[in-house]
Amino acid sequence: MVGKNTIYPDVQKGRGAPSNAVSQRFNLQDRDMDGDWLDERDRIGDSAAKLRTDVTIEFPKSIINYNKSPDLPFDRSINAYRGCEHGCVYCYARPTHAYHGLSPGLDFESKLFAKPNAAELLRQTFSKPNYQPTSLAIGTNTDPYQPIEKRYRITRQILEVMLETMHPVVITTKSNRVVDDRDLLARLAELQLTAVAISVTTLDPQTARLLEPRAPAPARRLEAVQKLSEAGIHVHVNIAPVVPGITDHEIESIVAAAVDCGAKSISFIPMRLPHEVAPLFEQWLETHYPERKSKVMSIVRQMRGGRRNDPAFHSRMRGQGPWADLISTRLAIAMRKAGLDKAKIKLRTDLFQRPLISDCQLELF
Repeated sequence: MVGKNTIYPDVQKGRGAPSNAVSQRFNLQDRDMDGDWLDERDRIGDSAAKLRTDVTIEFPKSIINYNKSPDLPFDRSINAYRGCEHGCVYCYARPTHAYHGLSPGLDFESKLFAKPNAAELLRQTFSKPNYQPTSLAIGTNTDPYQPIEKRYRITRQILEVMLETMHPVVITTKSNRVVDDRDLLARLAELQLTAVAISVTTLDPQTARLLEPRAPAPARRLEAVQKLSEAGIHVHVNIAPVVPGITDHEIESIVAAAVDCGAKSISFIPMRLPHEVAPLFEQWLETHYPERKSKVMSIVRQMRGGRRNDPAFHSRMRGQGPWADLISTRLAIAMRKAGLDKAKIKLRTDLFQRPLISDCQLELF
C-alpha cells in the first residue's frame, strides 16, 4: 500500500512494479508519481491515491512485426496493445516502454496504448500480392486479452479477419477473457487454423496476486483451458516463467492440473530479466520476499551464465547449467507420467484467401 513501504514508497496494491524505475539506457529523467496519473476520486485528504490506468489511441502504419529469432516457432506477430495492465513484475516486455520515453516500471502497466486500426491494417497486408501466409502469433509482447480488451475488442476484430481470410493464428495469453472469443476460435480450430497457449505461473492465488496482480487467478485460467478444450481447440499450457525459489516447486502440480483440464501440450520458460526488468524484480523481492532474495538471484545467475540475464539465442529461452537441466528433466518426467508428448502444433496455410479491399478495382471483375 502507498505510504506503508519505506523502501519503495510507490508500491501500490494491485500493481506489480515496486517503483517507476527509469531507463538508464536512454538517460530518462527520474519519474515521480505524477499528479496527472492519479484519479481525483480516490484522493482522501493528503493520502496518496491509486494509480489510474490511462489508454492512448495510436494509429500505426503497419501492424505485423517480423523476426528472425531461432528461438521462436514463428516469424511474425501482432500486438494490439502496448503496455499491459496485468502488471506481471517479471514481464520481459517492460523495457519496450523505455523506447517511448516511459518507465518500464509503473508506466508499463498504467500508461497503455491501443491500436484500433489493427484489423484493417491486417486486411491491407493480407491483400498484397506478395504476402505469403504462415502462422501469425498474437500476444507475444503484451497480452491481447488484458482488461482493456473488454472495451476495445481489437483482438476479436483481428480474429474476425483471420477467419475471413482463413489465416493460421496462435494466441498467447494469461487471461480467461479468451473464452469470450470461443465462437471464432472454435470455427478456426475446425479448419486446423488456430491454437491457444495459456500461461500458468503458479497455482497459488496469493503468489499470483504478488507476481501478476491484475491477471486472472490461476483457477480461472485453468477453467479457460477446460472450456477451450471442450470446444475442440488445441490448448497449450506454458509454465512461464518458472521463478526459481518462488514457483519452481509447482511444476508437477501445474502439469497435473493442466492435463486434468484438457491441455494437449505443455512447455516452460525460465524467468528472463532483460534490461530494466532485473532491478525491478530485485526491488520486488526486497518488498515481498526479502529473506529469499539472495537465494533466488543466485539461482538466476546460475541459469544465466553468471549474469542476471542471458540474451543469447538458444539459451535465453531455456537457461543453462544444472538448475535449468533439472527443471527440464522434471517437466519431461511429469509430462511422461501424464501421457503427453512434445508434439508441435501444426496449422494449415493452404486455405488462405486473399481479402479484397473495398476501394480495390479488382472488385469490378
